Amino acid sequence: MSRREAIDRSNPRPKSMTRRIAFQGEPGAYSHQACRETHPEMEAVPCGTFEDVIEAVRNGDADLAMLPVENSTYGRVADIHHLLPESGLHIVEEAFVRVHINLLALPGTRLEQVKRAMSHTVLLGQCRDFLNRHGIERVTGADTAGSARHVAEAGDPSLGALASELAAEIYGLEVLARHIEDHGHNTTRFLVMAREPDLSRRAERMMTTFVFQVRNIPAALYKALGGFATNGVNMTKLESYMLDGTFTATQFYADIEGHPEDRNVRLALEELAYFSSHVNVLGVYPAGRGRPVL
Repeated sequence: MSRREAIDRSNPRPKSMTRRIAFQGEPGAYSHQACRETHPEMEAVPCGTFEDVIEAVRNGDADLAMLPVENSTYGRVADIHHLLPESGLHIVEEAFVRVHINLLALPGTRLEQVKRAMSHTVLLGQCRDFLNRHGIERVTGADTAGSARHVAEAGDPSLGALASELAAEIYGLEVLARHIEDHGHNTTRFLVMAREPDLSRRAERMMTTFVFQVRNIPAALYKALGGFATNGVNMTKLESYMLDGTFTATQFYADIEGHPEDRNVRLALEELAYFSSHVNVLGVYPAGRGRPVL
């Protein structure tokens, strides 16, 4: 089954009647699950890389991009923080998706028949207790949905896959064991991005995401962030990463609660700009369901 046939089977809406949302990975990936949970009315379009997802929106092949940025167990997704500022896209939503891991196999297979399980190395590491308890050998695959597709094509009842229930649905596999992850809190945060920003929306809880580089003066970071404390703006995330592979150029990524038009947020951003050489607001959007309340 081709990638296009699989995605059409999972969401059989006429292309002319639906908008499109792009994600990275095979049909049945957890990013695909995020698309279905967040925008079930849209056609989900699989892409090979994060760059391909971004390009699909930029050139009009898709209306929205679904991009994972961090996982509660494994931290931030590599490369995403470098891609977002240069993407030319704008964050319009966030989504928190619970990652439930399931053991999938050919229809009619019994659990005791499965001797090996294939998946992305991260998921294999998250199910050590279950796999060890059942004496199942871990086999590293390229990704979760691709592993499910491989199991369906291989026709070997001794080989299972660790993936989503959506992957089982798409590739005609049976769920032998549900929610086998070692920790019950594993959640991935996704950002939904569009070609144009939307600053008009207002919700009880708004989020603003931006990147910045501080000026080369003593205590620049301390001074740049001081305005958020003095104006009572809650900063929920602050991360740094190097630019261009050097130790001398650092960019900061931040999430704050509030809207840039709120007086306290406006004052804090003005103070940030004074002590920064560059500030780029990536998006203003309502807080997603599942965002912790501090």
